[in-house]
Formats: sequence, structure tokens, C-alpha cells
Amino acid sequence: MIQLKNVSLLRGTKPVLDGASATLHPGEKVGLIGRNGAGKSSLFSLLAGRLHPDAGDVEIPPSWLQPGGMAEVAQNMPETDEPATEFVLQGDTRLMAARQALAQAEAANDGHAIAEAHMALADAGDFDAPARAQALMLGLGFQLEQTTAPVNSFSGGWRMRLQLARALMCPAQLLLLDEPTNHLDLDALVWLESWLQRYEGTLIIISHDREFLDAITKVTLHLDEGKLTRYTGGYTAFEAMRAERMSQHQAAYDKQQDRIAHLQKFIDRFKAKATKARQAQSRVKALERMEKLAPVLTASDFEFSFPEPASLPNPMLVMKDLHCGYLGSDGAEPTTIVRGVNRSVLPGQRIGILGANGQGKSTLVKTLAHMLPAIAGAVTEGKGLSIGYFAQQELDVLRSDEGPLAHMLRLAKEVSPHAREQELRDFLGRFRFTGDMVAQPVGQFSGGEKARLVLALVVWQRPNLLLLDEPTNHLDLTTREALSIALNEFEGTVMLVSHDRALLREVCDEFWLVTRGGVSTFDGDLDDYQRWLQEQARDVALAAKLQRQPSATGSVQVTPGDAPAARREDRKAAAQARQRLAEQAKPLKAELKVVEERMAAAQAEASGINERLGLLDVPPSERAELGKRLKALQEAEEALETRWLELTDELDRLA
Repeated sequence: MIQLKNVSLLRGTKPVLDGASATLHPGEKVGLIGRNGAGKSSLFSLLAGRLHPDAGDVEIPPSWLQPGGMAEVAQNMPETDEPATEFVLQGDTRLMAARQALAQAEAANDGHAIAEAHMALADAGDFDAPARAQALMLGLGFQLEQTTAPVNSFSGGWRMRLQLARALMCPAQLLLLDEPTNHLDLDALVWLESWLQRYEGTLIIISHDREFLDAITKVTLHLDEGKLTRYTGGYTAFEAMRAERMSQHQAAYDKQQDRIAHLQKFIDRFKAKATKARQAQSRVKALERMEKLAPVLTASDFEFSFPEPASLPNPMLVMKDLHCGYLGSDGAEPTTIVRGVNRSVLPGQRIGILGANGQGKSTLVKTLAHMLPAIAGAVTEGKGLSIGYFAQQELDVLRSDEGPLAHMLRLAKEVSPHAREQELRDFLGRFRFTGDMVAQPVGQFSGGEKARLVLALVVWQRPNLLLLDEPTNHLDLTTREALSIALNEFEGTVMLVSHDRALLREVCDEFWLVTRGGVSTFDGDLDDYQRWLQEQARDVALAAKLQRQPSATGSVQVTPGDAPAARREDRKAAAQARQRLAEQAKPLKAELKVVEERMAAAQAEASGINERLGLLDVPPSERAELGKRLKALQEAEEALETRWLELTDELDRLA
């Protein structure tokens, strides 16, 4: 059990915790939430023993404080040339201790110690440890051939995935995860979600992904104004309970203010009268004894909007036999990731771009944003196209040695040369960049602050096509919700790559799937996509198991067998059944789309006729014709609705 009793913690002069108390029970899965800067990461440091309370007590089971009792993701970027699998294995501190004990026993030629070390290795699962490490890596998006690559051959985001795998490798009783989804694609996030649901220890997660929290946590710990409040349930339940609690608190505060005003009025009126002096004095004492309830002060909500586009070219983009990838250096052949893309992008579309890690989602978006040249084929842009691009790695578009104002001044010279500096300062203020902060180098900013600055730069450009590559990385929930609202109100086109399922559900109404070197329409919703990802992950895991099965000597041997073959046949039959159902559903969905379009057209025409009939100057002959047309539209709409119900029932039966 973890107990915090009246804990106070200062970082410099800033109070992070102020008389905070909380109790967490073994095996609980807890979401730790609070606004950016509230002190969540400092609380993790307190639990891990890197910080000590300035007042109060922190009680953690002693065994959890021993090596291997607690695990968390190291935030440093590993610089080593050791193989990735070996790096991940080192997260299992119990296994590493057993290996070290064996090495020492063998060096001392101590037969008894050698026997004990071998027993410890067996208890630690040394036999299948490499396979377990590689299973973690595959789940987090690594390819099988990457599991033996040197750690320093990976980019920063991939090294952080290795750190996450290393933390998961530790058989800890307490697991602390600080924003574990920031460097993950949706496929890796779905896998991690499933893994954490099966985790049997105590888990505390800092995350700004509401669906991730809802799927895993059963307790929510809210850090606000230095206090910790415990709620039962995930993030959605927390929101409902906190809203109710705040409402009750505000009502109690208002009632107390009325009581204070009444007492003060009595005191002011009668304190000078001898006959009422005693009563007035008792009111003074009552006022002094009354516990003052603070008004409900919530962090100011962040909101912004995209300006109305100057134009909406139709089509916005046309891709013809487009090949995307990376040009070779020094005359080397280019590396093509996505090939043969033939698609159009129209005004008002809301496209979510899906695909397993490494399939080319970001490469496609970068090519459309002119960050990468096309390898082959062409992209034809509509007249007046204005692209707003949000880069997954913010520093792709930011200069670390310049401040927000310098970025805005440079951008304004390109797109709005007549803008005044004060106008730019006021605009930055809407994104919470005020005072001296507008000149502070971006390299000193947090991830959330960099993301807000990139959003500001995009909004200022007044785009009609938004290309957004993981825009919610580092954003807190308030800013994510503001982004969702702004995107839904945006009148242009949105193409979105994101692992934030809530944002994808709220913004996108169609999906493209980038897989196996191509781009196709994904005929389904996010739940269908998650099932598809899980099937892909199972196939990859089985392939890895078949290709390399560690033996006692560490050699690799292929292990064919009837059971895997049977499982492959079962999956093949299930896939064929799903394919047959999909084929049956395809014409029904196509007809349903036509029916919905005709219903919308009929409703729009009927609405226009009703508006026309509401005018007083419509000639009688025209009014009669309009009435006939309106009746015909109503009959057609009824027939379309009947067919719509038939089609949806049939599709539900096939689902």
C-alpha cells in the first residue's frame, strides 16, 4: 500500500504538494491527472525516492523500494552500441542479478554458489528471457530484424520505445509510466493497452489520452492546487464526478457567502448599540469560527479557432501514381516507402490516415506538405491551395535558438507582411505566450509549449488544407479538447495522423489505410481497425516464434508443428469468412451511401421550397407547383428512409 500523509513538496519556491494525502492499494491501476505544470512528474520522483518531502510522510512497502521492486521509463536517451534485445533484457534486474551472481561464482570456482545461481536464473526465466524481450519490442512496433540492431542506430523516438520495453521487462510490483504513449503509433498503443490490462502489479500512469486511461485505470488521482483527490473509475467517470463535486462546492460557497453577508450586516448595524453589543460580538466570533470555503477556481480553459479559408479549391489535391520515400545520398537509389498512390482530396473532407508503424503515414504527409520531394508521379494542387502542416517532431518546423515572436515575425513576412508586431504579440497571447516568454528560446520550452507554438503558426497561415501528423503529442487534455473543437468548426479539409482515438473519432468521417506500400480506403471504423491491428500483431508474434525459437544453448532453430499449423488454418478460415462478409457488405454500403446522399439532397430541396413558400410575394401558380414538388419530395424521402432501414438492418446482420 502507498500512503501519502499531509505531504508538502517544494520545487524551488513553488509548492507542488501542499498537505496532500492519498492511499493506493496493491494491484490498483491508477491514472494520475492534472494540468501541465501541476507537479505530476515531481510526484513520480517522490515515489521513486529521487525527491524527499519537505513535510509529511510517504509510506511505500520496503520490498517495492528494493532493486526490481519498482520500474519506470528512463527519460535519458541511451547512447550504446549493444544490441537492442540485450538492452531491453537489462530491465529485468532480478535476471541481471542472477547472471552476475553466476559470473562471480564461476570466477570463484564455488560449486555451491554456482548451483544457487543456476536456480536463481531458472526462477528469473533466463531460458525464454530473450524471446520475452523481443515480444515486447515487436508489440511496440519494432521489426524482427531490428531486435538485434545496435541501440544507437535508432532515432530518438525509437530509443524511447526501447526504454519503455526495458521498463516493461522488469517484473516490478510498482510500475510508473509518465506519458508512455507520446512516441507510439496507434498500433503500438493498442498493444500496450492490452499488455497493461494484464499487468498484475500496482500501476500509476500519467497520460492525456482519455480512451487509454478509460481502458486501463480503475482509479483516478487528481493533482490540483497542491492537493490530491481520489476518484473511483477511469477518466470519463472522473469528469462526471468532479463536475458534480464542483457544482456542490460552488453551491456551498454561495450559501456561505450569503451567511457571511447576513452576519456582517448584523454586526455593522448593531455593534454600536449597547443593547445589541453582546449579540453583535457573538456574530463576530461566529464569523471568525466559520471555515472559509474557497470559490471554485478552475484553470482557465484554452480555446482557439481556425479562420475561415480564403478559398476552397475543388479538388484540393490530386495524386497520380505518386511514389513517396527518401532520396538516396551520393547518387544512391531512393528508398520508396509508399508507391502508386492515385487519390483525390476534396473540400470539406475529414480523413484519418491509419496504418501500422513504419508503413509510410508520415512519409505521405511530409510529401504532400513539401517537406519531402516525390520519388515519382505527381501531386497536382488546386488553385489557391494553402497548406497548414503540423510536424510530428516539432523541431522540424521550429528553430530552437529563437523565441515565439521571432518565429511569428518571420512567418508574417511571408504570408502577411503588413502585420504589426503588437498584433503578433496579441495573437501569441491567445496561445498562452505572454510577456518575456515571447522572446524565450524555443529549445527551453516543454513539449506542450512547442506544440502550442506550432499550432499558432499553422492558424496564422489561414490554411484551407490541414496536414496534421500526431498533433496531440505533449498536449494536455484541455488543449486536446480545444483542438478537437477547432477542427470540427474548421471549414477546410483535414488529413490527420494520430494515435489519439478520441480525436480521430470526433474529427474524422473517413479513413485511409497505408499498408504494404500502398494507400487504400479503410472500410470500417476505429473499432474495426483495432481488431485488424490485433490480428496483424498475432500473425507477427507467431511468425517470430516460428522463425527464432531460443534453445538452451542460445541457438536459433525453426520449430514447425501441428499446433501452429492448426492455428494458421483457423486464422485463414476466419479471415476468409470475414472477407466473404466484407464482400457481401460492400455493395450494401455503396447503396447505403447513395441512399443517404439522395435523402440529404431531398431534405435540402424541401428546406429551400419551405423557405420559398414562406414568402408573401410568391405567385399562386408557382405556389401550387412548389406544393406538388414538396409532396413528391416527402414521398421520395419516405421511400428512401424505408430502404435505409432495410440496408442498415442487413449490414447489422452481417456485422
